[in-house]
Amino acid sequence: MLFDFLWYYGVYRSNKGITAVKMPKAIFVCRECGCTVSNWVGRCPDCGLWNTMEEEAPAAPAPTDRAPHAPAKPVEVKKLSEIESPAYLRTKTGTGELDRVLGGGLVSGSVILLSGEPGIGKSTLLLQISDALSRDKTVLYVSGEESRGQIKLRASRLGAAGEGLYLVSETDLDAVLTAVAKVAPDILIVDSIQTVYSSRSRSAAGSIAQVRECAAAFIALAKESGTAVFLVGHVNKEGGISGPKILEHMVDAVLYFEGDKQQTYRIVRAMKNRYGSTNEIGVFDMTDKGLREVPNPSEILLGERNEGAGGNCIGCVMEGSRPLITEIQALVSPTVFPAPRRTADGFDYNRMCLLLAVLEKRLCLRFSTSDVYLNIAGGLRLDEPAADLSVATALISGLLDRPVPSDLVAFGEIGLSGEVRSVTRADARVNEAVRLGFRTILLPKRSLPAGISVPEGVKLAPIAHISEVLSYLLKK
Repeated sequence: MLFDFLWYYGVYRSNKGITAVKMPKAIFVCRECGCTVSNWVGRCPDCGLWNTMEEEAPAAPAPTDRAPHAPAKPVEVKKLSEIESPAYLRTKTGTGELDRVLGGGLVSGSVILLSGEPGIGKSTLLLQISDALSRDKTVLYVSGEESRGQIKLRASRLGAAGEGLYLVSETDLDAVLTAVAKVAPDILIVDSIQTVYSSRSRSAAGSIAQVRECAAAFIALAKESGTAVFLVGHVNKEGGISGPKILEHMVDAVLYFEGDKQQTYRIVRAMKNRYGSTNEIGVFDMTDKGLREVPNPSEILLGERNEGAGGNCIGCVMEGSRPLITEIQALVSPTVFPAPRRTADGFDYNRMCLLLAVLEKRLCLRFSTSDVYLNIAGGLRLDEPAADLSVATALISGLLDRPVPSDLVAFGEIGLSGEVRSVTRADARVNEAVRLGFRTILLPKRSLPAGISVPEGVKLAPIAHISEVLSYLLKK
């Protein structure tokens, strides 16, 4: 009885005596929007998402005799015109592709959240850049998932010497901060933030309260000492970063490590970056010696294409400031079933259905009696509207079984009436296609670069309607 009483009540000693305060019940917090409710519900009342409520232990109540507001500390207020622009010091990570995504290098005092599927290569990438940075800087690698012996074995496989690299296998936040104070590193890597816990919170490691409090401690450390911090984040079954959504707002940059485990190529994509562009990507090739940079992914992606097969077309999309030449493969096969099958890998399924409807309506092509399979070679995913024209060309070629010329590349957005709409950075796309040896370039008529000069033998074919693609293929 006494144990239940002490568990249910918090006891505080003050000048007025012993005060008993009733402890609050456990609360449930939505990991996506932070909505708080007293009882568990299947659907969040604020954001409307299902199965996002997680139990969080209540914080200990404050003594009742404490002053409601503590004296405010002096705050310095300045005009915007009086503040000098900070000169951020960037450090090269030793990996050009990662430097591209970060905006030129690692900024001192920044906090970067790196997330990805299990086994995609996050720890491998961080260990490789730790080895490169440790030659001139002091790096502290904190692992909450592996022992120091396991990290040593992986470092030996990667050929990492790590002269200035220190390893700590710890999950207690206080112990990690003690190690940071002892080593005073220039770069801190925490793998992962979901495994670190603080004794100040009674929640389990990885819960919303623990992730929020531990991340806030590392962010405060980075801003006060100028240490650049990498935080590794787990993903949930929906593919988002596990933990509270506010974690992505707290950090300076959010990087997603993408790729198919069955493929060797990996892509680092910036979803948020306070010190650079969010449109850049870095391409890597996973080998037995670690991740290898792919500075020119277009040549790699086109190395295994079948030039004489129908249904294949080359497109050009922009990933940040980099034009990327990709191969689109379409297989159109007659079906005996009343409902034909539609499959899209690496391309938006609804967008493919929209293009099929446009081709049926505007060109009177019968896709309704055939199965359609669309694939983007290399495991890439195309989200830019400029891929519409190359996808439509591949679909037409697959239906008519007429091969697209091997030296042809196409890019442009297609509207519902069949018009080919303009796209950005047409000059960069044309230059990349010419550099890789393409001699015929289909592009929107209104995107024809003014004053662009192409080598002799290269033909720019501006088109205004998708029907011109059909007539062009029939002439061949």
